[in-house]
Amino acid sequence: MDLNEFLTETQREVRAQLEDGGLFDEMVFAEVVMQHMSEIGMTFEPVVCHYQGRADRAVLRLSGYAISDDADQLDLFVSMYEGVNEITPVPDSETLLALKQCLAFLARSADGKMASDLDDSSDVKSLALTIQSIYNGLEQVRVFVLTDKLAKSKSFQTREIAGKAVRLEVMDIERLYRHWSEGKPRDELVVDFREVSGAPIPCVYIPGGDDGEYDYALTAIPGDALRFIYERFGARLLEANVRSFLSVKRLGVNAGIQNTLKNSPERFMAFNNGIVLVADEIRLERGQDGAPGIAWLKGMQIVNGGQTTASIYFTKRKYAETDLSAVRVAAKIIVMRARDSTTEEALVSDISRFANSQNAVKQSDLSANKPFHVEVEKLSLSVYCPDGVSRWFYERATGSYNTLLVREGNTPARLRQLKEAIPAARKITKTDLAKFINSWDLHPDWVSMGSQKNFDRFMSTLTVNDGGVAPPLPDVAAFKTMIAKAIVFKATQKMVRPMFQAFQANVTAYVISVFSAQLGDRVDFERIWARQAISEEMLGQMAIWAKEVNGELHRTAGGKMISEWAKRPECKQAILEAHYSAASTNIPECAN
Repeated sequence: MDLNEFLTETQREVRAQLEDGGLFDEMVFAEVVMQHMSEIGMTFEPVVCHYQGRADRAVLRLSGYAISDDADQLDLFVSMYEGVNEITPVPDSETLLALKQCLAFLARSADGKMASDLDDSSDVKSLALTIQSIYNGLEQVRVFVLTDKLAKSKSFQTREIAGKAVRLEVMDIERLYRHWSEGKPRDELVVDFREVSGAPIPCVYIPGGDDGEYDYALTAIPGDALRFIYERFGARLLEANVRSFLSVKRLGVNAGIQNTLKNSPERFMAFNNGIVLVADEIRLERGQDGAPGIAWLKGMQIVNGGQTTASIYFTKRKYAETDLSAVRVAAKIIVMRARDSTTEEALVSDISRFANSQNAVKQSDLSANKPFHVEVEKLSLSVYCPDGVSRWFYERATGSYNTLLVREGNTPARLRQLKEAIPAARKITKTDLAKFINSWDLHPDWVSMGSQKNFDRFMSTLTVNDGGVAPPLPDVAAFKTMIAKAIVFKATQKMVRPMFQAFQANVTAYVISVFSAQLGDRVDFERIWARQAISEEMLGQMAIWAKEVNGELHRTAGGKMISEWAKRPECKQAILEAHYSAASTNIPECAN
């Protein structure tokens, strides 16, 4: 699949989720891209939050946000979506304008003006208040432009807003495609150590031989050089990392790194395990002493040691007196020689996975081979929809849907046939399924915690119980019920999106739990499966209760941000025990 085909597939996914035009398509695009960035570790659990307004003759725009668990890092997103069907350049002037509009929102939120401008009923006000309250303690602030066009520049010069350095990034269709196709936009990153360090850095270089997949180098990178490289490239330096560095407060490890950097910088290499890099190309030159050194790396990516790298950057930024001149970071560099992109991707993935084997990786990836998921995948391959032609796709392994399209769609006709039989709208990931089932099983608080934490809790329900009995594996009937719940969730989500400015995900999870609590024992899932849709009457009931659930979420939050309040068990109890209007008596899916 090339870039043009990827654009077509992306637009198909957006349009499959929501067919309305204008603003709502832009929100869906933002959600698709933000969720992708979250899954690959580039950001935190994202929240769609649309705002557009004016203040002091400036335009203010926002499409979404993500805040770290420790509230020490903030990402804001602004969408530039036009639904183009062919690769279309976007001038830097347009992306810069969108960045400035989002920066204006950030600046007014930081100084408290944004919250005072907004009515108490505005969903955006709680975000503005939150930004105001956490701003002084933020360690990292980033603003991303999300666009389906092709941007010339993928990043811009860092700006200072209310005393904080704000990194400006662009996630365009090309960068998104590189993530999909290779898992890493490595070719963008070129590091010249003659420029960064003043000379090639000494190394031991070991060629891989005629048949080798990679060459190998060992070196020690100066701390100042690594800090400079991270400042220039930011999170893109870590995009091949299984667990890209996100928070500077992880299990006390970073506190130890900071302490060493501040008090014993000359001992850093002795105390720290170092980093592992992959690169596409290397250039060796001899230094002044005649010893070989690394002059230049292209496609440099940190696959292990993102925490070390970012901690050096943040420590120096927070404690300007920190002297990095004596700091050296041990580095193992693997220079890729494979020219086949599939082979290279698999090798980089394995290097990243094994290099990070001592660290936490996503539970959803580790659980892919659990019997439950294997069985659901088998069922998805054998159970056809009532039309006897199409079926749902269960993505047990991340990226397997796109792999299927590439592997089996070897002709335009075959690719078209595959997309008709298994459209993107019928793809379900492991974290999707956990969300669908937990919402119906009255766990909207879990769902509101985000995809990975919700998945962790979902997996805990599948473990052996106290009596030593494991839950039965799903059969055909159970699979059809799962798909029916997916249909309910997707239809409700599509209906809820244009109803509210923000927190649509929370409203969706809670209204499905309310429906399940009120009418769940009467729902005919076989009917939903047979029709592959829910009735207008059922959707209408969801709409009525969605407005009431949204009101209850705001009423019970007591000024707290809805996305945070929704994670609390007290919130679940309050919402499920609230009084709602009587259910309609003519919902076809509900037996009398």
